[in-house]
Amino acid sequence: MSAIDVPPGFEAISSGKDRYASGLGPFYRKPLEDGRWLFGFRAEPRHLNSNQIVHGGCLMSFADEMLGITVHFAAGRRRCATISLSNEFVSAAKEGEWILGTPEVVRVTRSVVFVRGTLTVEDRTILTSSGIWKLIGQH
Repeated sequence: MSAIDVPPGFEAISSGKDRYASGLGPFYRKPLEDGRWLFGFRAEPRHLNSNQIVHGGCLMSFADEMLGITVHFAAGRRRCATISLSNEFVSAAKEGEWILGTPEVVRVTRSVVFVRGTLTVEDRTILTSSGIWKLIGQH
């Protein structure tokens, strides 16, 4: 297996006990100066559907992972779970393309966090996503 071409500044995300994300990835993140992160992954043949484009389920799983990690840190490293996730497919991604994820925290309350994100390839939007995460346990 050849090494994955990863843009400068991105580091692999350790999926820890999350076997699903480990099997789908590797996923990467890049810290920004303001404390936020960008996320990304390289589309491999195993991510493609029968039309030879990245499977929608793969894109939604990546968005869920990206937004969940974002919520976890926005809420002070609290455990969290997806309550609702809405996705809109805008364009297709192909094998070999770097899919960049940009998350945004919309609002944090005592028990839930609202987030949204965009997946792009270069200047082309692939998917937009918005969701609500439940914060689990005490702060």
